Amino acid sequence: QVQLVESGGGWVQPGGSLTLACVASGRTFSRNAMAWFRQAPGEERRFVIGNNWSNGATNYADSVAGRFTISTDIAKNTVFLQMNGLKPEDTAVYYCAARNSFLVLTDASQYEHWGQGTQVTVSS
Repeated sequence: QVQLVESGGGWVQPGGSLTLACVASGRTFSRNAMAWFRQAPGEERRFVIGNNWSNGATNYADSVAGRFTISTDIAKNTVFLQMNGLKPEDTAVYYCAARNSFLVLTDASQYEHWGQGTQVTVSS
């Protein structure tokens, strides 16, 4: 059974940084797309950034360009989301997701595996 477990969420002041981690178990995702989505209260789940582990191809939302980066530790089956220059509008529950394909897509419905989510709050 595939399991994704996120960690690293919390509260941070505007301009601050956080690093989220997602550990995958049950299978390896070395040839699969891994992505981060986020969902703010009352809003739909939105794509943030995604990566294909085998070739490093990365997609990201315009709203996080230049501030967020995704990286992987294949040996530990872990994907990280480094968030810098955080803004109040980045406040949301962040979800790790994986799909049974190498192609990164921005549509949440195309991902078969999800973590439980971790809260990120940016406020002063």
